[in-house]
Parts: sequence; C-alpha cells; structure tokens
Amino acid sequence: MRSEVTVTFKDTAPLRMDLEKAEPMSAEAARAWLDRQFTEMGCEPLRPTGKVLTADKVVVVAQAAGPSKFTDAGWAGEFARAASAALGKPVVHVDVPALSIGY
Repeated sequence: MRSEVTVTFKDTAPLRMDLEKAEPMSAEAARAWLDRQFTEMGCEPLRPTGKVLTADKVVVVAQAAGPSKFTDAGWAGEFARAASAALGKPVVHVDVPALSIGY
C-alpha cells in the first residue's frame, strides 16, 4: 500500500515524503511531536474558539515551517510520520495555501 505525505505551498512544487520504508510512529507519539512543534514555532489556533483539531495542527505546523524547513530531510521525515500517524491515514495531502488536508 502506498504511504506518503505531500505538502503544497504557494508557487512551489509539491513536496512529497515517501513513508514506505519509514518506521511507523504511534498516534500518541505523533500527537506529542506535533504539540511540541506547534508550541516551539509559536503557532496560533485556526479557529476563533481556540480549539485545535489534529488536522488543524498539521496544517499550521506545515505553514509555520514553510518550504525552507522541509529542506531538512530529518525534520520533513518526522513531520510526515507524525502527520500520517496522528491523522490515521497512509496518504495525506497538506494544502497550506487552502489551509486544508486531503486523503
């Protein structure tokens, strides 16, 4: 089964991270990794209520990281593993300009 995470930024080619040979991350570890990144990058909730859904967290962390952070293969791999595990999907597309996630 195909397993990858794709992140799209405005005016750049989509960034694809293949997870076929990557060791899976547990959902709990994935949420913890995303929480740390969310806090370290000073991210803000998308919703005015302040509630942060897991999908929102994935999008906001990708947005805060920007294309330059994804040039770090180690960080990009961890992001991909965390996004896939936290969302429970083997194929994830993060569309940063649209602030959306597709499966």
